[in-house]
Amino acid sequence: MLGDPHKEQFKQSIVLKIFAPQANDSRLCDGVSRRNFLKVGGLGAAGLTLPDLLSLEAQAGIRNSHKSVILIYLVGGPPHQDMFDLKPDAPSDIAGPLRPIGTNVPGIEICELFPRMAKMMDKFSVIRSLVGAQSGHDAFQCYTGQVPRGPAPSGGWSPFGSVAGKLLGPVSPGTPPFVSLCYECTHGPYNEPGPGMLGVSRSSFRPMGPSRDDMALRDITLDRLGDRQSLLNSFDGFRREADASGTMEGLDVFGQQAMGILTSSKLGDALDLSKEDPKVVARYGTGDEVKRIDGNGAPRVPQSFLTARRLVEAGARVVTVNYSKWDWHGGKGNEIFKREREDFPIFDNAITALVEDLHQRGLDKDVSVLVWGEFGRTPKISGQVGRDHWPRVAMALLAGGGMKNGQVIGATDKWGGEAVDRPVTFPEVFATLYHNLGIDAANTTVTDLLDRPQPLVAGSARPIRELI
Repeated sequence: MLGDPHKEQFKQSIVLKIFAPQANDSRLCDGVSRRNFLKVGGLGAAGLTLPDLLSLEAQAGIRNSHKSVILIYLVGGPPHQDMFDLKPDAPSDIAGPLRPIGTNVPGIEICELFPRMAKMMDKFSVIRSLVGAQSGHDAFQCYTGQVPRGPAPSGGWSPFGSVAGKLLGPVSPGTPPFVSLCYECTHGPYNEPGPGMLGVSRSSFRPMGPSRDDMALRDITLDRLGDRQSLLNSFDGFRREADASGTMEGLDVFGQQAMGILTSSKLGDALDLSKEDPKVVARYGTGDEVKRIDGNGAPRVPQSFLTARRLVEAGARVVTVNYSKWDWHGGKGNEIFKREREDFPIFDNAITALVEDLHQRGLDKDVSVLVWGEFGRTPKISGQVGRDHWPRVAMALLAGGGMKNGQVIGATDKWGGEAVDRPVTFPEVFATLYHNLGIDAANTTVTDLLDRPQPLVAGSARPIRELI
């Protein structure tokens, strides 16, 4: 039985051996051997599952750092040269009306509409040379690092949050490892992709949509949660969904997730901003009402950044947010600059509140923040459409994660149209995020629906050396 002292002693001895450091072996920041950490999955042949190992680790008094990622998707393609790569010496039809300002990091300039960020630029890093973007609107690349409609494994590529949840599992039973604060929109390309080859059991938990129903008890009270039949009846919705998709293996995960949510207040508390200090809520600012979908399912809701911070504190490993709609090139050419003057200050306030919050709470080493969109914008400003789609170069903004922040990576030409120094790819960015979670993307795989191993990132990409 579980309480047998000899069995407990045996299990704990296994845990101590698993995590015992070896000579000439690189270690994670908490002293755990990286090689041994990666080999844990191979112990399944000995009858030890991940839940078993986590339980044994807890009994042995060992705790790994809870690393998290907040991924913020700027829906529609943000104008890189009007935000973090301004070209004030270019002709007016390229430079535009906005001007750069200095920051607290000598030599780094950003848009004048980001004064708060300028004062704490040492806590951010900017990639000015992101290459390999698609040309059309599609959220797929920003969440998976893979090219939309390119070659894919059986079931399709899975988003970063699904993979991280699969490899690392939940931190606590009451909080799913992958939570999405993304709003569904009427145009599919803007939507966060599904779980792909990992199956429905690795779908994101969506408290902004239908998943909110999963947090309510159905025909069952707390004092009857021990009744197996009532509990199974309560999970009928999960069962029907799994039956319809043909992925019955997802039932156990769904059941565990539902049980954790029903019996723990941690997730509900994290989503309830009324439990946050009103001064902190006010610091993040306000934007559009949740019901105002801006035509495409991307409201400006700065409070989502605060909710994301509360969710990682509650145990989420990856939280995704889609923020505003940056596809401003329609109509008259000057519409883009009207929207920039309106939206940039709101974003400046919200993103700096998040990063400032992480530092004040001592989370800046454990929580990585990534902000980007699906492509950049044309150097030349059209009188009809402003800045149009431009896949040749884009930008990314990063913070936290224990990274070497306070720097600019890469450079573009004098017009901001081509990467001329240190081009960075989408897979490199994801390799960096995996690294920050303690996952060696170059030597780790997940299996597709045909049980074939698939890489986490394309092209054996490595973490961005300047950041780690």
